[in-house]
Amino acid sequence: MTREDAATIFERIALLLELKGENTFKVRAYRTGAEIVESFSGDIMKLATENQLTGIKGLGEALRDKLHEMAATGKLEFYEKLKAEFPDTLFELFDVQGLGPKKVAALHAELGVSSIADLKRACESGEAAKLSGFGGKTVEKILESIAFREQHASEFRQDQVYPLVQQILETLREHPDVSHAEVCGSFRRGKETVHDLDFLVATKHPDQVIAAFVELPLVADVIAKGPTKASVHVTNGVQCDLRAVSNKEFPFALAYFTGSKEHNVAIRQRALNRGCSLNEYAFTSVPDHADAPVIPPIHDEADLYRALDLDFIDPELRENTGEIDAAEHGVLPRLIQLENLRGVFHNHTTASDGGATLREMATAAHDLGLQYLGIADHSKSSFQANGLDEKRLLGQIEDIRGLNAEFDDLRIFAGSEVDILKDGSLDFSDEIMSQLDYVVASVHNVFNLPEAEMTKRIIRAIENPYVTMLGHLTGRLLLQRPAYHVNVAAVIDAAAETGTIIELNASAWRLDMDWRWWKLAKEKGVKCSINPDAHSTQGLQAVIYGVRAARKGWLTRKDVINCLPLAEVEEVLKAKRSR
Repeated sequence: MTREDAATIFERIALLLELKGENTFKVRAYRTGAEIVESFSGDIMKLATENQLTGIKGLGEALRDKLHEMAATGKLEFYEKLKAEFPDTLFELFDVQGLGPKKVAALHAELGVSSIADLKRACESGEAAKLSGFGGKTVEKILESIAFREQHASEFRQDQVYPLVQQILETLREHPDVSHAEVCGSFRRGKETVHDLDFLVATKHPDQVIAAFVELPLVADVIAKGPTKASVHVTNGVQCDLRAVSNKEFPFALAYFTGSKEHNVAIRQRALNRGCSLNEYAFTSVPDHADAPVIPPIHDEADLYRALDLDFIDPELRENTGEIDAAEHGVLPRLIQLENLRGVFHNHTTASDGGATLREMATAAHDLGLQYLGIADHSKSSFQANGLDEKRLLGQIEDIRGLNAEFDDLRIFAGSEVDILKDGSLDFSDEIMSQLDYVVASVHNVFNLPEAEMTKRIIRAIENPYVTMLGHLTGRLLLQRPAYHVNVAAVIDAAAETGTIIELNASAWRLDMDWRWWKLAKEKGVKCSINPDAHSTQGLQAVIYGVRAARKGWLTRKDVINCLPLAEVEEVLKAKRSR
């Protein structure tokens, strides 16, 4: 059992106990346990297996015993008995925006609602609106959330598939009959969500590789199996397709199955214009074509693009949005890489809604080899996230200064994620914000404003000289909540005019600002900060999703402020205040 599995079980126990009306201290203990398991810096499951959990703050004896049981046996009897009291589909309800444990408990107890289908019927019939704590507007929002969920039911976020991709690729590459293995499709192109996963192998014995693939332990069911391809569902519901080709065919198949469709069409037309034919298996001269060239040997994708008089185009750029013209003229950007990042901003601690202390976050950043770490706990209006008031914030600034004295090779920046209020004013005064190293301004409530009003709200906020960067510009939660209505282009213009940095929130739930806008922002001179929005020490590593999105947005290390060395990034954080 992984730490993620154990944390999920603790979180689900907390939800089920809350549904049963258990005391809040017991519920909170399991929720805290989930956060500790998720954010613990060491191998907590190994410690649990060895029953060496004593001394971990916040993990009482009862939770230690349960964690040991999970690590040793792969399951938890207490959880199995508890969830047996409820329908399996009940957990679906917690994915609906606007439904917390109290509302789910009321729906389940009074209307027998146990699934999304039940909930939809109860809302459409008007029964749900009659319950205490509900009403017409609440029900309307629930139905909107259900519709949004249904629309994206077959999609998966990066964090839901990234570990899976690594696991399957590692297994395929270890197979003795596989000479090359790669993931293709929208995942390879760095899309924020995927419908399925496409794998490609080069082999002389496709039947052996296909047979091994469909028998992988994580395969839940086999959809189809043939001599050179197979489709399966894995345990988390993702469809995984495998195609086997020869070594000679591999470069063409890799390019074709990576896509996008629009990029492929343009590339194939370019080949035809040069008297060549390109498909998923070969690149050949067109017979009887007067200007048909001699095709050079093609060993990899770079050779293929070179044969078309193009520089190699990184997979993330293959959307037919100008990359072919740029490749022809030698002006493709050298895209940012994960190792270019020197530090991260916008991170939370236990002072607000994070799962790790300030010291734990700093130690984790230091262990990752970062040069700097920006703390930005919530401000007071985010009461649901235990936001800091002025007194607590000033106290945290002092704590950060004290901690900085202990680290020789890590600088901790004192910041705050300051709420943008409905009228565009900010949750803290200029006097308070002036004492911070940087400020992230974000919208956390009142998402239903008209586009013009929301745009005006955000622009007013970033016109403040103490707002260093704008957080998660559109407020979206991928596959769960759509973006609010805002004129992104107008906000980008305002950021360029005011010298405000725009965040690329690297949380796999957000990836906001969307990659489709970064090319414009870059042209306007707007700088990016790839921020993990970490709520645990593990959350710091979300930057990998942010880097993938930044690459898809044509960004280089020069466009991203947290690629700068410490001395330079300090000047960038001060720049707007001194304009």
